[in-house]
Amino acid sequence: MVNDARGTLLAVRETVQSELTSYLTLQREYLSGIGSELIPVCDALESFLLEGGKRLRPLFAYAGFAATGKVATAADIRAFTSLELLQACALIHDDLMDRSDTRRGKPAIHRHFENLHQQEAMNGLADQFGEAAAVLLGDLALVWSDHLLHTSGVENSALLSALKVHDEMRIELMAGQYLDVREAGERSPSVDRSLRIARYKSGKYTIERPLHLGASLAITDEAERKDLTNILSAYGLPLGEAFQLRDDMLGIFGDPSVTGKPAGDDIREGKRTVLMAMTLERADQTSAAKITAALGREDLTVDQIEEVRALITATGAVKVVEDLIEGLLSNALTAANSDEIDPSARELLIELATSATRRSH
Repeated sequence: MVNDARGTLLAVRETVQSELTSYLTLQREYLSGIGSELIPVCDALESFLLEGGKRLRPLFAYAGFAATGKVATAADIRAFTSLELLQACALIHDDLMDRSDTRRGKPAIHRHFENLHQQEAMNGLADQFGEAAAVLLGDLALVWSDHLLHTSGVENSALLSALKVHDEMRIELMAGQYLDVREAGERSPSVDRSLRIARYKSGKYTIERPLHLGASLAITDEAERKDLTNILSAYGLPLGEAFQLRDDMLGIFGDPSVTGKPAGDDIREGKRTVLMAMTLERADQTSAAKITAALGREDLTVDQIEEVRALITATGAVKVVEDLIEGLLSNALTAANSDEIDPSARELLIELATSATRRSH
């Protein structure tokens, strides 16, 4: 059954890729008709969207739809695909706010356009041009996500049902992003604050809300799907937090050749993650001072990163986070086996939960 689930998810992933490709081809025709200067915009977004990504959000939306016992149509999968464009908006803006140099082993969008400015010997400041381009391309991806959902071809009743979830998801995402930005300015770390950021910045819009979106497209009556929605939340919320905790671990301990990010990138960016908050709570005064001094320093050497990693591990925080991930995963798997979930979707949810929490990138 797991292999069947894996095969189904792979097929859906390929369909999402095809839908994205078709949509971006249409948008290239439209934008290039406005002016040839927009061709680099098309090139950059096509590369960003098509040459990487796990397609988790559309896959969770598909699983949420399948949990109702119904079979998704091509129009439904186009609607699920719109979530990839929302993800692109979040990543482009996140890289800009974090001053990240790379994404998936390539220059982040703001760096890409900074490089373009320099290559074409344009007037003005290259970094300012790159930042402005990233804001606009992120906004464009957000507009496109709405457009693809609205033009997906789903029935009007299904679209109206989905829009309530879609709007709430985007509000939560922006709230979480702001809390993440603010956290960097807080005077002391907080595990509770960091967990809340993990839930709103990543967990809910990665897993819980896509599940709800899929279910809302399948069952348009909110009262009729209430019990299912509650179970999907019981699955999606702990899994979403586990997903972000794994991301936190990879941000410090991930292999750059796999993650596409420099070693210890979260340390250089000074991210106040749950792992970091737990570390600082457990560290002695000397270790805490060394870790705090390193956070946000872009000039850290590989040896200095290794020293901070060793200090983090010595506090026991890594084991605590790994245990927390396993506990949250267990809660999600229990919910996946609830009677409210159609049997055909249970293996999909189990496979997605495992891949989301035990990934290496």
